[in-house]
Amino acid sequence: MPDASATLVTQHTYPNGLVLVAETMPGVQSAAFTLLLRAGAAYEPEGAGGAATMLAEWITRGAGERDSRELLSALDNLGVSHGESAQSLHTSLSAATLGRNLIPALEIFADVVLRPHLDEEEIEPIRALALQNLRSLEDDPGTKVIYELRRRHFPDPWGRPSPGTPETVASLEPAMLRKFQELRYRPNGAILGVAGAIDWPVLRDAVGRLFGDWPAGPDPHVQERATGPARDHILRETQQIQIALAYPTATVSSPDYYKARAAATILGGYSSARLFTEVREKRGLCYSVYASYESHRDRAAILCYAGTSADRAQQTLDVTLAEIARLSRAGIEAEELDTMRAGLKSSLIMQQESSMSRSAALASDWFYLGRVRSLDEISAQLDALTPESVSRYAATQGTHDLTILTLGPNALTMPPEA
Repeated sequence: MPDASATLVTQHTYPNGLVLVAETMPGVQSAAFTLLLRAGAAYEPEGAGGAATMLAEWITRGAGERDSRELLSALDNLGVSHGESAQSLHTSLSAATLGRNLIPALEIFADVVLRPHLDEEEIEPIRALALQNLRSLEDDPGTKVIYELRRRHFPDPWGRPSPGTPETVASLEPAMLRKFQELRYRPNGAILGVAGAIDWPVLRDAVGRLFGDWPAGPDPHVQERATGPARDHILRETQQIQIALAYPTATVSSPDYYKARAAATILGGYSSARLFTEVREKRGLCYSVYASYESHRDRAAILCYAGTSADRAQQTLDVTLAEIARLSRAGIEAEELDTMRAGLKSSLIMQQESSMSRSAALASDWFYLGRVRSLDEISAQLDALTPESVSRYAATQGTHDLTILTLGPNALTMPPEA
């Protein structure tokens, strides 16, 4: 395992606004990078849902002097494992390879970001993939209900699903996607996290050479709009009913962040957490149940999900709501806190052993905090939690802003809105 105390985080901001943040990881031979572009679904034009996702696929189909096949072959020849995707806030490009191949991999991705071919003959195959993905969501109602929960809980555009809709994806034209790439693929607001076997001066100079001439552009303008409704049902003739809930909690930058993470994990973040124990194990009400934490920069939420049969759905919802209320009313036990702490620390240590995971964490920390948290800092924050401090915070987590969404053949009886 890499010695966390021997790691070194360095940062550089280029004149065009691109931020490079890197961490050496002694003892590893790999190197990885994660590039976050402020080009997620939230920044798509009205009626252009799915544009960010389609564009993330399009840019890899030929760039610079390479056509699509040559580009993928060049990455394969370097042993690069890579992925491109669009989320609500960002388009993310990530890659991992041997440390000696890091700069050649960055050279290829500089072409992908700055000089994509965007050939029109590639659009219809990409559209077909996007539509196929949307059809698969209909066969995965658990994922679909969470997408739709975000849309109703967060203000627009922050809750927009990145896949779009069949109607918007079918209507997207090449010219619109090129315009989106021109406006949103910009260095100002972009963050490049790099971790692993790196030489900082060589990396800093190479990134400057590859991305230094990337012209800055105007910051995106976002108009927030209320969404909702806070209580809703999606009618589907399925055998099961999907139940999803969300309520506000502390953001990553909040002093209460670790308390919020602890509350979410104790509620439903591991196999002996409260929801799993009370809803699934004791009563046998559902086949799947969990709670998770999700944050944007200015808002965050605890999301809960349960999938169950139609005849047990009402009781599942009622017990889930009762457990959320019990967490805020009765607090937590020391044993629960110890279990939560052990689980989160284990995941942090495993992250520290993976250059890919660490590069993503570097970029994410810089986006949310403007700095990078060390493993020692996070461990100390977790150690400082007490049952009393987490219980006091959980007591502030009422259900007054609770969003509830169900999907299935019949609606359930829901509590009134506060």
